[in-house]
Amino acid sequence: MHGIAGGAVAATPPPLRVAHAAVASDHPLASATGVAALKAGGNAVDAACATALALGVVHPDSSGIGGGGFAIIYLAKPKKTVALDFRERAPAAITPALYVKNGKVDPELSQHGGLAVAVPGEVRGLSEMVRRWGKLPFGRCVDGAQRLAAKGFPVSWRLAQSLGAIDRKAPGGDKKFLEIFAGKPLAAGDVWRRPDLAATLGKLRAGGADAFYKGEVASEIVKAVHAAGGVLDAADLAGYAATDRTPLATDYRGLRVYSMPPSSSGGVALIETLGILAAHYPTEADLARDGRESSAYLHVLAEAFKHGFADRARFLGDTDFVPVDLAHLTSAPYHAELARRIKLDGVLPRDAYGTLGAPPAPRRDGGTTHLSVIDADGNAVALTTTVNLGFGAHLVAGKTGILLNDQMDDFSLEPGVPNAFGLIGNEQNAVAPHKRPLSSMTPTIAVDGSGQVRVVVGAAGGPTIISSTAQVFLNVVDWKMDAQAAVSAPRIHHQWFPDLLGIEGDVPRDVVDGLQKRGQKVKEFPHIGAVNLLVRTDKGIEAGAEPRSPSAPAGY
Repeated sequence: MHGIAGGAVAATPPPLRVAHAAVASDHPLASATGVAALKAGGNAVDAACATALALGVVHPDSSGIGGGGFAIIYLAKPKKTVALDFRERAPAAITPALYVKNGKVDPELSQHGGLAVAVPGEVRGLSEMVRRWGKLPFGRCVDGAQRLAAKGFPVSWRLAQSLGAIDRKAPGGDKKFLEIFAGKPLAAGDVWRRPDLAATLGKLRAGGADAFYKGEVASEIVKAVHAAGGVLDAADLAGYAATDRTPLATDYRGLRVYSMPPSSSGGVALIETLGILAAHYPTEADLARDGRESSAYLHVLAEAFKHGFADRARFLGDTDFVPVDLAHLTSAPYHAELARRIKLDGVLPRDAYGTLGAPPAPRRDGGTTHLSVIDADGNAVALTTTVNLGFGAHLVAGKTGILLNDQMDDFSLEPGVPNAFGLIGNEQNAVAPHKRPLSSMTPTIAVDGSGQVRVVVGAAGGPTIISSTAQVFLNVVDWKMDAQAAVSAPRIHHQWFPDLLGIEGDVPRDVVDGLQKRGQKVKEFPHIGAVNLLVRTDKGIEAGAEPRSPSAPAGY
């Protein structure tokens, strides 16, 4: 791996380069909070917890303690990789019939209000991480977030945009939500304090995760959900537990790549994409033949994404509830078969992508954030967390300041009917009590043959999480780009359904024409994903700032 990210592609500006440890996140104050945890004697796990909690304060449109997520953790001393699933669960009393209004499924019920809320997992997940693999007390990891909420922070340009876009006249809007998030307009740079949330974080600091899942905070959550028509109750909160998963793993260009298994679809789709590309471009000379910016390469990449998303729709769901043949979906022979199906000058019929069979019956991202950490001992964390759509369910839990998720929209409420991201699914991802909805989150860590972490990556952006994570990873590993260039390069996105190839505006016109000649239906997207990347080179750690978000890494 000598020369990884040392590449021939110059970046303007250059990446952050540090010698010992780094945190990459969607906000400079959150990254600084993570680094402060490292300097206080914490490790990568403590820093990830502190950063995630801080992100929930400064970017409540994306994440927070009312949501949930996933973490891939690499422990350097035993050279062991673990996966923790703290995705939200459906309440015990949930039924598909609750989402039917006037004889048909009403998607609004899964996006706003009480029925949109799944049991939050973030606090339990973060506290479990720190208890099992961290060095600091959980309360110490809460400090930075509590201070930001109490003293205030400058509003980022993205948060100002998100706050300004809230529909203050939407029917059934939660009064507390509108009061806190849509009261006095806030511009970028304005200082915003969140005293209710600061008080709640103080309770977590003193009482740990149980202060969220039991007692006064839990009562406020249940009361707010019930008042808004939901069914989540005290037993749902008290019984919530994070789940250990076996990380998915594959070999790619000399690296061992670890990513998230279901209830995330991200790892399966990423590994399918990498496997297809490895089969189609077995050597560096094969890659060089087409080139990174060519329509030929981007066409193959788009077709690989389509295979991954087709299998996502057909087969993936919470493996605690449904069987998923992960061995088949992540196998090299299967990827080689998919690669052979790719037409260099055209696209396939819709039902010819992924494992062949009938597609599901006919049937905008706001709320996700990713952070990457590498510490001085070589431990690493890739953690993605979400409240789902922007500002989740638009529901605040009384006087707690907690903004609740709308994760129920990630279930397939009706087979074949697209959710808010245009994703479709089938009975594998149907609503059921205690079940976790399918996610696109793709926290990923790549390790070299000596056991040293080389890449820590993941993204925000609904289904574009998968395509963005894959492209930035490929930019580093295949195209030898430095961290800043890898993150800044224009991206594409295809999710099989709808049949559209999203491209960013920086993709050259002649390349777009070439893609269209190959049968791709191209549509320009304003931006695709938001990635936070760390790359360990032979000289230290590199981090790129994502120009599509207010991100800024920190390190020492």
